[in-house]
Amino acid sequence: MPADIVLVPCLSDNYAVLIKDPASDSVVLVDAPEAPPIRKALDDKGWRLTDILITHKHADHIGGLTELKGEYGATVYGPKGEASSIPGLDRPLDEGDAAEIGPWRFETIATPGHTKGHVVFFEPTEKWLFAGDTLFVMGCGRLFEDTPAAMWDSLSKLARLPNETQVWCGHEYTLSNAKFCASVLPQDSAIGARLAKVEAARAERKPTVPTTIGAEKATNVFLRAAEDKVAAAVGLSADDPAAVFAELRERKNRG
Repeated sequence: MPADIVLVPCLSDNYAVLIKDPASDSVVLVDAPEAPPIRKALDDKGWRLTDILITHKHADHIGGLTELKGEYGATVYGPKGEASSIPGLDRPLDEGDAAEIGPWRFETIATPGHTKGHVVFFEPTEKWLFAGDTLFVMGCGRLFEDTPAAMWDSLSKLARLPNETQVWCGHEYTLSNAKFCASVLPQDSAIGARLAKVEAARAERKPTVPTTIGAEKATNVFLRAAEDKVAAAVGLSADDPAAVFAELRERKNRG
C-alpha cells in the first residue's frame, strides 16, 4: 500500500507534512510549526507520531516540537549545525547522513542560505523532497544567515534531482512568488499559465503544495539564473548566475 501523506496548514502560512507507512505504522512529521493543528490531523487519522524531521531552527518550524515530542515520544532528527538551537534533537544529521524510518531513507542534503545549517530531506525511492525554506513553489527562502552564492549552490543541488521529484515546502508563498516570476519574464508563456492556475487555486483557498522539480525548473526564475534571458531581464550576464540570483533575490525582497 502507498504511503498516506497529509499537508497540515499551521500558523498564518506555514505547512507541516505528515507521512504514514501502513505496513510499519511509522508516522513521520516534517517540521513542527505549532502543535494544535498537527495533533488534530493525527487524531483525525487515528495516527500516533513516531518520528520528526526538522529542516532548520526558526521558530515557525520548531514552535510545536517540544510539546509534540513530549506527548508522543517521537524521535527527532535535524541539522547537526543547528543542534544547539533545536530542543529535543535526538539525531543530528549532516550532508550524506540519512534518517532511516520504516521503509524510507530520508537522505540529508545540506542547503545553507536561508540559515547556515539548513538541511532538506530527499527520499530517493519515493522521490519526495521536503525542502523547508530553501525551495518554494516558484520561489526560494530569504537569506538570513548566508550568501547568495551559498543559496545558489544549494538550489543548484536540488535542481539536479529527478524532474518527477515531489517537492513539499514550508510555506504558502506561491501567489506572491508567481507574480514576481511573471514580472521578471512577462512574455514567458509557461510562467503566465502557471500564474493563472495559482491565482485560481488561491481564490478557492486551495494549497499549491506540492510542486515538482520539473515544474520549478520550468517556471521558477530563481532556478533559472543561469539562463541568458533571465540574466538579461535583470541587466546582468548569465556567466555569473550567482550574481543574477542575488539580484533576483534582492528585487523580491523589495517587492
